[in-house]
Order: sequence, then structure tokens, then C-alpha cells
Amino acid sequence: MSTYPPTLCGLASFTAALRAALPSGAVGGVVRAVDAESPARPAEPGGVVGDLVAGSAASCRQAAALLSREDVAIVQHEYDIYGGRDGDDVLRVLAGLPVPVIVVLHTVLTAPTAHQRAVLNGVLAAAAAVVVMSEIARARLVAGYDVPEGRLVVIPHGAVVPRDAGTVVPHRSQHRQILTWGLLGPGKGIEAMALLPRREPAPRYLIAGRTHPKVLAWQGERYRRSLRLRIEQLGVTDLVRFDSRYLDPVSLSRMISHAEVVLLPYDSREQVTSGVLIEAVTARTPVVATRFPHAVELLSDGAGLLVNHQDPAAIAAAVHTVLADRAVADAMAAAGGIAARRLGWASVAKQYCGLAAEVMAARAPVVA
Repeated sequence: MSTYPPTLCGLASFTAALRAALPSGAVGGVVRAVDAESPARPAEPGGVVGDLVAGSAASCRQAAALLSREDVAIVQHEYDIYGGRDGDDVLRVLAGLPVPVIVVLHTVLTAPTAHQRAVLNGVLAAAAAVVVMSEIARARLVAGYDVPEGRLVVIPHGAVVPRDAGTVVPHRSQHRQILTWGLLGPGKGIEAMALLPRREPAPRYLIAGRTHPKVLAWQGERYRRSLRLRIEQLGVTDLVRFDSRYLDPVSLSRMISHAEVVLLPYDSREQVTSGVLIEAVTARTPVVATRFPHAVELLSDGAGLLVNHQDPAAIAAAVHTVLADRAVADAMAAAGGIAARRLGWASVAKQYCGLAAEVMAARAPVVA
């Protein structure tokens, strides 16, 4: 149960990629979380068996009935994808499930509201197993929430790993491209571009990805327009461009592989999972990132450089280091190649299959 294509969001892409990587005999139906009921279709895409409509008690009961047909239910959790206050509709669904549940947490807040904490503790209590995608997420969960003993597992976010990972030097664009996927923070990467030395060939900064549908519904394209205005004010219109497409994982991986640097100037200090960070590392593309938790953990082996939040000068200096020093960039690519061996979707799906077998065995009745 999760958001799912054609919804355009990170959780939808994650769920579709995980489902595609599972062995065909292990794949069940998908209950898709949606904001409103959609018109009936002759055949839902990708194995969708029904929708969980936000705010509908009847839909919660139907979702539970659909998930109960399977041997194990995998429930993706993020507060804003389910209906109710802080997504507490998910608790109604979980309460109606007789089958074991694997809950996958995409966010673990360090300072949740009392209700957010109560919702997540309720989700944890209903889970036969809880998956987080980084060690920092595991530590935060243990420190701040009621984690059932022995049920917490770390399985990394998967990535599309190039077939030549570790054997062939990645091809890079002749235009020395810097890539940011998504609209990440108030223009720190753009401000850093204004501070880079103007040398030929000058690097180009590509900001790729659509505005998130929920942001678009709330404020339209106001944020994107503010970024364009900032580009004009800083005099870097010739260096920065936008690509507003929402790319599938394979297309995103290809775009990343043609960049010389992936820049992730997140303002958030809460982000314990970043799919594009995983994609960049496994594509062996050097990363410059602010010190959000997942970056601190994943880049510790040398696949990128960390900079302080809110510091365009530090971002510019780190990007310049990668672009100017081939030895530094090659060392980062090599570290990414090592990480790719454990981060491909096939490896990740295998771990989910093993975990599902464990929770099913634990639920099986003991024969005297």
C-alpha cells in the first residue's frame, strides 16, 4: 500500500521499482493511496487492485480487505500520503489486517508533534517488521519511538545500477553539467553558481523535475518563478536551465550518469532517505550535499563532499574542487562503484523477500 503511478512522487517511484524487482511469484496487488476517488478504469496499471481514498472510512475497510488477500502486506509510510490528521487513516487500515505487515518508513522525525508521534507509534505497534533505509533512521527511531523489540531492520533504498558499474569509466557530458533533481531549497545551488570561477568550458547547472503535485496544488509554480527571478538577479541565466519533466528511474539514472556533479543543497536536517542520492552514488557521479542525515551516512566512504547548510560559498568551493581535480572525482566514482554492489534493486528486493519469509514463518502455527 502506497502512492503509485500514475501519481508522480518519490514513494510512487520507489514502490513501482521495488515491485518490478521482486520475483514474479512474489508479487501481489497494489492498493494505491490517492487524495480523491478516480473514475473507474477497465484495467488499472501495474497490478493496482484498488484505491485508498483519503478521508473515506469505507475505503479504509476496502483497502484492508484487499491487502488481506495476500500472505504479507507491505505498507509504505509517510505522513502526508494518507488521509486524516497526520495521515492517521493508515491506522484504520492496519487495524483490519489479519496478515503480517512490513512497514517501510520514509520519514523519522526528531521532533514530531504529540499526534505525529502517536500515529507512528500506532503504525509500529501493528507491524510484524519495520524497515528503515539508513542507520541514522534506525537510531532516531530507537531513541524517540516505541519500537517493538526485534522487529527493526535496515534495508537501503534501491537504485538502478548501470550494468558496467565498477568496470567502465562513466561517460560525462562535454558541457560539464551540474545536476539537481527536484526543487530543493531556496536557490542555494543557484547562488553557488554565481560564485564559481568563470572558466571555459563553463559548467552548466540543470535543475530537473516537476514541482511536487501537493506543492503545485497549494501554491502553483510560485517557487519555480522565484528561482527564475533569482537566476536573473545573479546574472547566471546563461548557466542555469530547467527540465520540468518527471523522469522514470531509468531516465533519471541516465541523466545522472551524464552529470559531472550531483548537487543536493537540501535545507532539511530531517531527511533520512534520499532516492536521488542513492541514484547518484550508484551511477558513480560525485555528489556535493548539505549535511542532511542520509548524506552524512552514505557519503562517509568517500562518494561525495559534505557542506554546511545555508552556505553557498561552501557549495561553490566543493563543486569547484570536483570539477577541477580529476583525481578527486575519480576517487568518488570508485567509492560509488563499491556502494553500488549492495544498493541495486535486485539486491534490495532479495532482502524484502527474505524478510517476508521471516514474518510469515513467525506467524505460522506451531504443529505439536
